[in-house]
Amino acid sequence: MLARQRHYSEFFGHAPLPPRFGVILGNCQAESLRLVIDSPEHRFVRVPPVFEMDAAETARLHEVVRSADIVVSQPIRDDYRDLPLGTRQIAAVTEARMLTVPPVRFGGLHPFQAAIRVPGIEGDPPLVAYHDVRTLAAAAGIPVVAALHPEAVRAVGQSSIDTLRVREQNADVPVSDLFDEVTADHARTINHPGNAVWLPLGARVLEMLGFAGERPDPGRPLLAAVQAPLAPEVVDAWSLPDEPRAHWIVERAVIDDAEVRAAHTEWYAAHPAFVDAAVDRLAPLLAVWRAA
Repeated sequence: MLARQRHYSEFFGHAPLPPRFGVILGNCQAESLRLVIDSPEHRFVRVPPVFEMDAAETARLHEVVRSADIVVSQPIRDDYRDLPLGTRQIAAVTEARMLTVPPVRFGGLHPFQAAIRVPGIEGDPPLVAYHDVRTLAAAAGIPVVAALHPEAVRAVGQSSIDTLRVREQNADVPVSDLFDEVTADHARTINHPGNAVWLPLGARVLEMLGFAGERPDPGRPLLAAVQAPLAPEVVDAWSLPDEPRAHWIVERAVIDDAEVRAAHTEWYAAHPAFVDAAVDRLAPLLAVWRAA
């Protein structure tokens, strides 16, 4: 059996589905949410993230959700990746209770960071699949400051929360208030929330589903394989007790930020079309760095 099929054994039918079970759909955040709501009392079956699914796996997903009693999903547009993976399309093939949770991004701990893709540009820059707007600006010949003032850091964070509040209007579960008090554990990278988000969010989902007595704990940091640097101005902005960190942690290996930025500079030189498109898409964030 292939490792992927073994990892998703219930989904692929290599292990029996539980008598009653739920499914969580979305990107890499969906598995973290599953880990904080799955319990022996009510199982949530592991399924592949939607961006990995092909036509055969999508068909299998439709089979699985027909038997599920709960589907928790990030909002997914119709015909995502030309497949019937949209939230409405899934709801149309199941009688399960549907609950939607917005995807979470928070830039207040990593105000230099972006996670984007440009159509027509394959692959990611080396070392880490995140973009530093300072490195990107240098590649485009745009002058920016080396660091933000703490007020600007908080403004970037507030912009993320404002965006999250807009997303909540099309979802069932609110998330933005979990950032009323910010800790370093709230985000490992701009799109990887930490346990400070997942544990209360999981408890909130369970309560909305009527499983208020269950509080699964994964017993480990979630989405922690990649951890971005923690800048001094970020520590100051949020009055964090943590020490600043000038390096990345990738699969437990320490990588100096200067090494990452040098590697990305070379990648940008080889992909000028990406730089042009990214500068356009990241114009609001670049404006913060230029104004500071």
